[in-house]
Amino acid sequence: MTTATKPRPAHGTTARGYGSPGRWPRCNCTPCRKARNRHQKQIRINRELGRSPFTSPAKAQAHLRLLHETMSWDSLEAATGVWFSNLVAIYNGDRTKIRHETEAKILAVAAPAKGDPGQYVDVTGSMRRLQALSVMGHSYATLSTAAATSPNRIMSIINGRQPTVRRTLAERIAAVYPQLIAAPPAPTKHTTRTQNVARSKGWRDPQWWEDYGHIDDPDFDPDSADRVLNFHERAQLRREEIEHLAWCGHEPEQILARLNGEVSISTVRQIVQEWRTGVKRDRKQVAA
Repeated sequence: MTTATKPRPAHGTTARGYGSPGRWPRCNCTPCRKARNRHQKQIRINRELGRSPFTSPAKAQAHLRLLHETMSWDSLEAATGVWFSNLVAIYNGDRTKIRHETEAKILAVAAPAKGDPGQYVDVTGSMRRLQALSVMGHSYATLSTAAATSPNRIMSIINGRQPTVRRTLAERIAAVYPQLIAAPPAPTKHTTRTQNVARSKGWRDPQWWEDYGHIDDPDFDPDSADRVLNFHERAQLRREEIEHLAWCGHEPEQILARLNGEVSISTVRQIVQEWRTGVKRDRKQVAA
């Protein structure tokens, strides 16, 4: 967040008329006095009519979170005219009430079709793409040249030392990713060393991400996807496959052939029978 000095509000506004502690003094010119009097009169009217000057921040908070997906705090402060600290407090749920004027300023801003270039976004997709290219043997120097950034920045991203990255850099990394996949480096001692280091850290190659997807999803855990299934998990997957084949009209003998004999014909018949009748056998009773 870049700290910038905001210009003083225009004469004739309540903000200029009341002043701001630590920023600028109240103004006593005729337009500002009129604005102050007008505001105080409105407060008295609202009080007599039982109108509260405050409202719930829920709508403003939801819209602010939507805007922040594509807008930086600098842009949000400029677009809404609301101080950065107040925006952050609303965004984080630290406000129990806000003024109607503040809500109106936030809701009046429409989300842009294209995100702010300087906005910080989650680093997950960029990190995984760089790691995958490293598994192919692309050096940090090659990656930094392709992404038009410094090798130190590439090292910081690829090793997970920073949680966010500017949108412009993330877009550059995403753009060069397929290009570098299509141009694997020539096998040398250096590329082999790069590959060995990447694999020792458990990084996945581009084909792995092509198979599993979710390369931009921070909630997706590659280690869980690679985990070997236990007996009960394999049995559940096999049951689902047999039921699907039965639903497609295959007989038990045909299903057994499709499964390459990995289970017995009696097991296939039993699962098909349970699927057709909707009644599962009591295995404890059978075992007894």
